[in-house]
Amino acid sequence: MVKKLQQVGNSHAIVLDRAIREAIGLQPDDAVQITVSGDSLIITPARVGLGRAVVAKSLKKIRPRYRVMLQNLAK
Repeated sequence: MVKKLQQVGNSHAIVLDRAIREAIGLQPDDAVQITVSGDSLIITPARVGLGRAVVAKSLKKIRPRYRVMLQNLAK
C-alpha cells in the first residue's frame, strides 16, 4: 500500500485507514512506537500500561465499594 504524506500545520502526517488500524489492533488515541531502520519507518503499537479491558474490569470492582468516596472527590 502506498500512502502520501499530508501537511498538518507545520508538520506532516500519514493517515492510517481503519483496515490497517484493525489489522494491528490500534484504537484512536493509542500510543505507537516509531522506529527508523535504514530507510524504513516502522510503526508498532506501544502496548504500554495495563490495557483498556483490565482497567475497565478493575473499575467495575472498585466503583461499588468506593462509590461515595468517588462522588465526594468528584465534587
